[in-house]
Amino acid sequence: MPDSVTILAFAGVSLGMVLTPGPNMAYLVSRAICQGRAAALVSLGGVALGFVFYMLCAALGITALVLAIPYAYDALRLTGALYLGYLAWQALKPGGRSPFEVRALAPDGKAKLFAMGFLTNLLNPKIAMLYLALLPQFVAPEGGGILGQTLLLGSVQIVVSVAVNGLIAIAAGSIAVFLSRNPGWLKVQRWIMGGVLGGLAIRMALDGRR
Repeated sequence: MPDSVTILAFAGVSLGMVLTPGPNMAYLVSRAICQGRAAALVSLGGVALGFVFYMLCAALGITALVLAIPYAYDALRLTGALYLGYLAWQALKPGGRSPFEVRALAPDGKAKLFAMGFLTNLLNPKIAMLYLALLPQFVAPEGGGILGQTLLLGSVQIVVSVAVNGLIAIAAGSIAVFLSRNPGWLKVQRWIMGGVLGGLAIRMALDGRR
């Protein structure tokens, strides 16, 4: 099993990823502001199920890839680095957009809210790269069963992401109002987001197999 340092390091990476806005955050914030906190939290349930789906797929897929294809890990790592670099550019380029710039959403029932949350996460390339390219860096063959390590680290990511997204959904209205009154903070938030993503991209590009 991963040691405490590895678990804390991956929790930190998961925190950095969830704090860098993407489709999940944009959807939850918009839903919270357009339909209320309860609707956003129902949607978050669907997002959480999407994380579980990715974790299970990654646990089985990573096990097979690590054992069967020597260069699969490096291919996934470099692809993930390129994608994170693209996300960093999208945040830093002139005219970049913050997720707290809300898009209008029509009210939906609970079943559709849950399904949309699940689908949004399922189609989120940032989460796919997290599980397929970032997580394997924290899985060490000498640390025991790869499947067990992946499930443990995936569970850590789910707890961190659901907790942070839940807090953001609850506070979305207040944050959006603050940013609308202080537009300079939108730029600061985008630069922080881009910096974190860029740092992760560089780390992934330079790190070899653990």
